[in-house]
Amino acid sequence: MAGSRAIGELYDATYPRLVLQLFAICGDQVDAEDAVQEAFVKALAAGAAFDRVENPEAWLRKVALNHQRNVWRHTGVAQRFLTRVPGPRQTAELDPDHVAVMAALAQLDLDHRTVLVLHHLGDLGTAEIARELGIPEGTVKSRLARGRTRLAPLLDDRLDDREEHDHA
Repeated sequence: MAGSRAIGELYDATYPRLVLQLFAICGDQVDAEDAVQEAFVKALAAGAAFDRVENPEAWLRKVALNHQRNVWRHTGVAQRFLTRVPGPRQTAELDPDHVAVMAALAQLDLDHRTVLVLHHLGDLGTAEIARELGIPEGTVKSRLARGRTRLAPLLDDRLDDREEHDHA
């Protein structure tokens, strides 16, 4: 193996087969794809150590299976403790405006989206966000301003589309 190019070739050669195998094991295609992708991410992170793996496909399969086992383990723990979590157990209902905001937020990069969500939905101040994320408060303020600027036209377009639909 010679770096990311070789991993790309390995990906092309083995990804469909590995996803099919994981799908047969876990019964969910999305979970299977996630597990296999996670295995390839770990292969890239391993760098030169992955180059020395004797059977790369077997290594990837093992990592993907371990990832899926961890997902199952986490789900089991969460379900066990869910009954002990205080508060309502019903799912929050989202109106069309909430859906539009979530879709618009999804179009922002993670840094801006995180700061906007923590500030506007989490009701955290800029100093608190800075401490939580380990970044300067000025960076938080800058990301808030830029995030709002980038978010506004995305929301305006969605609201315009809804108003046109409502008037039709």
